[in-house]
Amino acid sequence: MTPTPSTTMDPSDSARLRAAIYFVRVHDTAALLSSLLPGLDGPETRALVDRCHFSHAALSVFPPDLPTLHTELAGHGLRVDPTAESVPSAVVRDRLAARHGRDPAELDVRILRPSVDGPLGTDRTVEVFTLTVPPGSRLAPLAAHERAHEHEAHLAFEVRRPEPLVLHGMCAILTRRGAVPDGGGYNAHEDGTVFYFLVPDGSATGYRRVELFAPGDHRAVLGSHLAVLGEASDEESAETLLRLLTGAWTTQALAVFAELGIPDAMSTERGVTAGPLAERVGAQAESLARLLRYLVMLGVAAHDGRGGFRLTSLGALLRADTPGSLRPLALLYGGPFYASFGALGHTVRTGGTAFDHHFGAHHFDHFARHPALADLFDRSMAASARMFEPLTRHPVITAAGAAPGPTTVVDIAGGNGELLARILTAHPRLHGVLLERPHVVEAARGTFAAAGCGDRCTCLAGGFADVPGGGAVYLLSRVLHDWDDDRCREILRHCARAMPADADLLIVERLLPTDGSPSLAVSWDLHMMCNVGGRERTASHYADLLSAVGLSLVSHGPLPLDGHVLHARKAVS
Repeated sequence: MTPTPSTTMDPSDSARLRAAIYFVRVHDTAALLSSLLPGLDGPETRALVDRCHFSHAALSVFPPDLPTLHTELAGHGLRVDPTAESVPSAVVRDRLAARHGRDPAELDVRILRPSVDGPLGTDRTVEVFTLTVPPGSRLAPLAAHERAHEHEAHLAFEVRRPEPLVLHGMCAILTRRGAVPDGGGYNAHEDGTVFYFLVPDGSATGYRRVELFAPGDHRAVLGSHLAVLGEASDEESAETLLRLLTGAWTTQALAVFAELGIPDAMSTERGVTAGPLAERVGAQAESLARLLRYLVMLGVAAHDGRGGFRLTSLGALLRADTPGSLRPLALLYGGPFYASFGALGHTVRTGGTAFDHHFGAHHFDHFARHPALADLFDRSMAASARMFEPLTRHPVITAAGAAPGPTTVVDIAGGNGELLARILTAHPRLHGVLLERPHVVEAARGTFAAAGCGDRCTCLAGGFADVPGGGAVYLLSRVLHDWDDDRCREILRHCARAMPADADLLIVERLLPTDGSPSLAVSWDLHMMCNVGGRERTASHYADLLSAVGLSLVSHGPLPLDGHVLHARKAVS
């Protein structure tokens, strides 16, 4: 039987709770982010909205007892699962203890999360941090101070599919637009990591604090977040560094997972125990179970609650038959590129390419001599097809597709034709020319035939000096980052020579950030230095390369996977 409340809620607690409930019911994610961070631009807003959603408003209350709080919540039409009372909040407890000079052991802070319907029926909650303060309690001054200052009031955005680089990038966007790191922590009871920020004074919401909530243990990212405040302890710093040092284990675990075809033998809906799964993939059961336990920690697999394992949506990206499968990348990064990264020290010491040093040949030449590796490389390039889809709707491509008469798109070093096939499929009036190395051309013909556009595409075997004239649009997708500046200028010079005066050049690359923010481009820059001898560049660097050959950078815009498309034309004399 539920005990009878002993008294009523403090009027301030009631008013703040009522306001939080109303706030959660009426606000949507995009508008709320723009209100919190007025400086956000369109691409940044889209990047955040794609990766997180507004989940709750939080406040702290200090009821005389829990039954009184439950009665108050019921008066607002809210109910709380009684089991939620057992969830402690170590993060808020420690913050309260530090602010008020208290022993954390005397602050039994609990979290209640009554559900609230948001706009269009979205599932949201009000997060209520509860510390019971009976009449006459020596905690009464603490409660009065917290009610007046609302230190723990915040708005929370839950991150979808949190990955370290995504979390680093989201934190970077917030700080770039004026938000200031304000602590955070990992809650083992909920297996979730929180990152707190203070938003600029210009926020129109009435809330100063924002929380990013990432399901899972992300203390490695949290360490750098706390380090900004000098809050990371020696123990936390050591743990963060240890997690970073074991990154090679993750690469190999994912590569073996893909190599053995384990994702293809698992279901995202039904669990399977290690024994039967080992028989299917030709593995030893106990070793496989230990691998899967590690992959559960990464979010690639999950426990089914009955001693088995199921595949997550993240792990499903490593299935061989998944559209846009990343399996080729796992095999490539866990195979030849993994081996060459062992010689990264050679690159740093000498400036030479580690791949060449390890394998005795440039990676393009090495792959050309090993057809299976060449095929894996071409499939790995196509695995990033998510970057391509918005390109089919680029204004230059759309205009070419709507132009009267025959119009041609020339894809230079276009691999197995994945990008060009997507463009021709989206625009049935376009014709295409693919220029590639002889051993790749046959595979590209198969891509065009499978896409139903083989009759509209010509495949040319040749090098950069063979760029054909007469095109309306020329494409260089992830080509220039393979080469040093001299070679890039040579490639661009061949393009400029072949391009008609009114032709457009679209360059797809990752752009290095100019503000030091985390980006896949920074990671790939190290990869290009180690394995290819190339580099990633800033937009201004590409503008200089283009200008040197009589081309002008018109604009650049974002693509998925931290990609960008740069639009260039012949410079006006």
